[in-house]
Amino acid sequence: MHILGTTRSIMSGLENGKRMFAVGLLTVLMMSAAGCTELMDEVNSVLEEYDFDIYLGATSNVTLEIYHGESLTTATANYTITIELDHILAPLHADNFRSHALDGNYDNVTFHRIIDDFMIQGGDFTNGDGTGGHAAKWYGICDGDIMNKSDCPSQVYYNVPDEANNGLEHTSCTISMAKTSMPNTGGSQFFLMPDDITQHTWLDGKHTVFGTITSGCEHVTTLSEVAVDDYDRPILPVVIHSATASD
Repeated sequence: MHILGTTRSIMSGLENGKRMFAVGLLTVLMMSAAGCTELMDEVNSVLEEYDFDIYLGATSNVTLEIYHGESLTTATANYTITIELDHILAPLHADNFRSHALDGNYDNVTFHRIIDDFMIQGGDFTNGDGTGGHAAKWYGICDGDIMNKSDCPSQVYYNVPDEANNGLEHTSCTISMAKTSMPNTGGSQFFLMPDDITQHTWLDGKHTVFGTITSGCEHVTTLSEVAVDDYDRPILPVVIHSATASD
């Protein structure tokens, strides 16, 4: 309990926007004492005190049901992909993705950008074209800047702070956060890496890898090879019919 008391003291001295880093640390510390009900209760009390509500498991899973075609009934193919999220090395990104899935934000959302031998990108649940989306909840960042939640004008500006230096690399069958070139601008968009690439090292340390495709990575490869227009948009839509989260 001494660690938790110290963490609470540290968090009380931080602005809301900076407390997320203490929460991430707190989550990792909690993992080392998994199974301790008393410790879990104390962790939850700290998180509730500072308006944080993040998933405290080590991993969770999200299953994407995807179709390729104008509609589910006329689709040329259907695919199932399961992603294991890493809540230890990327606690905020993993929680954000899981929360979007639980909220139904990814249902009927397209993969709007597809590049062969690179990735498939989706998750823009507001505009559908790569210009929209936002974080599922408040993580201390508004439009790329650290600030208090009360100073952020709208949820559409909510972002997830970068966790890009977590040691996870952009190798085949991984999931990473899409964002602008500016720090801390991730929201809801993500990209999946196919199984026919090795590693895109130029992305490491810039974009946050937060999970691994544990089933159906060959489908990501298939989808990365569909016909696209001059703007990398698939000719026939590639759509997430549903995204289901589980522990």
